[in-house]
Amino acid sequence: MVKVDGSVFLSGPSNEPTWLPAFYIDVHPVSNADYARFIAATGHPSPQHWTEDKYPDGLAEHPAVFVTWKDATAYAEWSGKALPTGQQWEKAARGTRGNVYPWGDQPTPAKCNVRENGVGSTTPGDCYQSGVSPYGVYDLCGNVWEWCSTESKPGRHELKGGAWTSPFNRATPSSFNDAAASMCDDDVGFRCAVPAEILEALLQS
Repeated sequence: MVKVDGSVFLSGPSNEPTWLPAFYIDVHPVSNADYARFIAATGHPSPQHWTEDKYPDGLAEHPAVFVTWKDATAYAEWSGKALPTGQQWEKAARGTRGNVYPWGDQPTPAKCNVRENGVGSTTPGDCYQSGVSPYGVYDLCGNVWEWCSTESKPGRHELKGGAWTSPFNRATPSSFNDAAASMCDDDVGFRCAVPAEILEALLQS
C-alpha cells in the first residue's frame, strides 16, 4: 500500500475543492493470486471462470474479475481493509492538482489498457508503468473497473477507472459510473484502502 496524505484535492468533473484525511491504498488491483489466498482461508465462492478454486493459468498477477460488490467487500474485510470511497480512489488517481489522468493532462491511451489498444483482456497490475498516478499507484485508468464503497443509490455503488473493454474517454478518473451490487463481469475488479490512523496504529502496536 502507499500513503495518500490528508489535504484538499480537486474532485469530480468540476474540480470541486474537497478535503480528505490521510489514507493508504493498494498500489495494484487485487490480483487473482491475492484472491486465491482469500478463498483458501475463508471458503468464499470462487469467480465463475475459475476451475476448482483455481484461476486460469498465467493470470496470477492479473486483476481478480467476476467479483460482485459483496465479494469485494468480503475480501476487504478479511484483509483488515475496506473498499476506497469514490473520492479516495479519485484522489489517488489525480493527485491534489486536478490532473485529468493519473500521468497528467495529456490524453494518451497508450499509457493504459483501454479498448483503443486492442489488448482484448486484462493485463498484469504492473504492466503500464508510464501510467502511474502521482502517488505511484497503477491501473487507475483502464484494465478493470474498480468497485468503491460509495453508494450512489440504494443497492448501487460507484465504479471507477474504466476497463480494457472501455473507450478511453470513459476511463477518466473524475467520471461517474455505478452498478448494482450484484453486477459481476469480466472487466470489474477492485482494490483496497484503509484510513492512515488505523494502519499506523497497527504498525506501532
